[in-house]
Amino acid sequence: MENVKLAIIYYSSTGTNYQLAKWAEEAAKEAGAEVKVVKVPELAPKEAIESNPAWKAHAEATKDVPTATLADLEWADAIIFSVPTRFGNIPSQLKQFLDTTGGLWAQGKLANKVVSAMASAGNAHGGQEQTILQLYTTMYHWGAIVVAPGYTDQSAFVAGGNPYGTSVTVDQNGKIVENAEAAVKHQARRTVQVAQWIKNGMRQ
Repeated sequence: MENVKLAIIYYSSTGTNYQLAKWAEEAAKEAGAEVKVVKVPELAPKEAIESNPAWKAHAEATKDVPTATLADLEWADAIIFSVPTRFGNIPSQLKQFLDTTGGLWAQGKLANKVVSAMASAGNAHGGQEQTILQLYTTMYHWGAIVVAPGYTDQSAFVAGGNPYGTSVTVDQNGKIVENAEAAVKHQARRTVQVAQWIKNGMRQ
């Protein structure tokens, strides 16, 4: 039985979604997956990044994290996305990356990928759930298999958990308000588990 190949693709300006990605990586590796954590390319100008100390610091701290490529999508059996919300939608950095996937989509190479998503915002009702659902719309076009956490674990009933995907609130100091680690890790384990079922079934 081959291990699931999981790509965790994130965008993070000040570190919130990078933290979610790292929690997901930890749980997925414990579940036996082969994991890549990659970031989508930054589109903001250097001047904008340097004008925000937290953004600048995080960019420097994660400069060695690999940049996501189409090859990562083709390699993966499963994908977890983690992004901040931008007016109830995904950030332009991720949208631009997704807009480059037309070739893979046309060849059917994105079909049957197992996908799940997480999101963050600066206030409790800042569009996190809507952002996740907007991202899933693209996944339906891919023919991907969306694996939401649902209410399959108690973590869905505590801070950070919801049936669509883990969502968190960030305070003015850039800290995650909720204790969301358990929800993230359950979501990652569930994504790997479903991907393993599908991968094994497709080989039978």
